[in-house]
Amino acid sequence: MTSPADLTTHPWFFCGIGGSGMLPLATILKARGAQVAGSDRGFDQGRTPEKRAWLERQGFALFPQDGSGVTSAAQTLVASAAIEDTVPEVVRAKELGCARMSRAELLSTLFNAAPQGIAVGGTSGKSTVTGMLGWIMHQAGRDPTIMNGAVMKNFASPEVPFASARVGAGGVFVSEVDESDGSIALYRPRVSVLLNVSLDHKGLDELRALFGDFLAAAPRAAVNLDDAEAHGLLGRANEAITFGIDRADAMIGIEPGSIEESPFGIAATVVDRRSGTAERFSIPMPGRHNVANALAAIAGAAAAGLGVTEATRLLAGFSGIARRFDLVGTSASGIAVIDDFGHNPEKVRATLRALKAHPGRVIAFFQPHGYGPLRQMGHELALTFANELGPDDVTILCDPVYFGGTVDRSEGSERIVRLIGEAGGKAEYIPSREQCGQRIVELAQPGDRIAVMGARDDTLTGFAKDLLARLS
Repeated sequence: MTSPADLTTHPWFFCGIGGSGMLPLATILKARGAQVAGSDRGFDQGRTPEKRAWLERQGFALFPQDGSGVTSAAQTLVASAAIEDTVPEVVRAKELGCARMSRAELLSTLFNAAPQGIAVGGTSGKSTVTGMLGWIMHQAGRDPTIMNGAVMKNFASPEVPFASARVGAGGVFVSEVDESDGSIALYRPRVSVLLNVSLDHKGLDELRALFGDFLAAAPRAAVNLDDAEAHGLLGRANEAITFGIDRADAMIGIEPGSIEESPFGIAATVVDRRSGTAERFSIPMPGRHNVANALAAIAGAAAAGLGVTEATRLLAGFSGIARRFDLVGTSASGIAVIDDFGHNPEKVRATLRALKAHPGRVIAFFQPHGYGPLRQMGHELALTFANELGPDDVTILCDPVYFGGTVDRSEGSERIVRLIGEAGGKAEYIPSREQCGQRIVELAQPGDRIAVMGARDDTLTGFAKDLLARLS
């Protein structure tokens, strides 16, 4: 495997460079002086032209996904382990004898070389907590490098619209780490932050083993006592700072009765029970789950050496994460459109509960992020929509996102709609996303909240913006 010392001494080629995991990694590597090129099937299909144009302005050499960009045995090919051997870049790299690394192998090499790596793990909330923790460390003057799977609004600007990474000169490296492919085992953090453990891509027994090892790998950890599965793994941590909203035995908690919710934000008072100090925070992201996310970031910062009061104060000014309950806008008639990354039962549940904490009908549009995940978690997902939404609300599903390949497409969204109905909910299946948009416009009434949910498809944000424009 490539060592940290020679990461910039040879050229790199990213297959799928526009992806949410690939783009920030390519950005970090290029900022450190490496020569980086890439291709993306989405660019070839005409999706997200603004992202392609931005990458080209940053000096990335982009090629069609036809193998033409892989030209030298000196290049290292970065490609997901799930990429088929028939993809032209993979074929060409094999012909030339190029080295190959997965995204996780490259990221873990960079991360493990940092003096203070802070890894954020868990089924849900990783991107938000990584953004919060990165912002706290930035405000504390630690000049961190941050690797995120989503755009961090605090670091975005017209010149850098796709700020899912930040390259710093300090020794702190904050990154979310992924359990879905088992690659979480590659990281050697100084601080492990464990948010929660629930069904997503793997069974619970395998997840318990992965997250237990994740805690054991770090000298210090921050662990969520509110989550029963995370709490059950506390014994695997070498030294832990615990946090939780509802657990009186958590070291860092919330003052009872201090949570104040609004439709698009939340505030609470953080208590450090070790010292008895208290400090209030407010963030422009609604829902109790975001109080839990803030606690996780504060506890992670404390495990990295900051005081709890200081970390809570530094959270002020956090702007949020793109596509995490992201208010696109409100029409003249009072119809709000929210762009959200919810794609597994826990994430969807958090979003729906944040919506249902306030009056108004909910129209939940959901685009599944693949046929495989739909088979894995479809039943739990259907129950989530049925149980969290009321009789006046409606869920609308289109076909799962599909960008090509050999995946089994025999079971799709129509099954989920049937399961929602069987569980007492109200749902409609409309194969085409465009037709779903038309149906939503027909249904929408003043005061409604429309949640556009799904993952692995950057064009969902454009779909949400188009909905708002049509409603206005």
